Amino acid sequence: QVQLVESGGGLVQAGGSLRLSCAASGRAFSAYNMGWFRQAPGKEREFVAAMGRSGGSTYYADSVKGRFTISGDNTKNTVYLQMNDLQPDDTAVYYCNMGLTTQYWGQGTQVTVSS
Repeated sequence: QVQLVESGGGLVQAGGSLRLSCAASGRAFSAYNMGWFRQAPGKEREFVAAMGRSGGSTYYADSVKGRFTISGDNTKNTVYLQMNDLQPDDTAVYYCNMGLTTQYWGQGTQVTVSS
């Protein structure tokens, strides 16, 4: 059974940083494309970043390019999202996804950026 558990969210001032973690169990994340998505109040869930299998190519939404970095640690079976220079528009619930399909999602972690 696949389980994804996000952590690391919180309240931060504009310009600050946070690192989100997604601990996977049941499957090795390195065998899957992994992604981060976010959903702000009243908006649809949107793509943020993705990483190919075995830590391959990375992809970012234009809105976060240059500020966010996706990475993984095979020994901990954990994927990270380092978020720098956070802005109020980054406020959302952030979700980890395994496989870039609708099948495997974490429960989400709240990120709130104050101006």
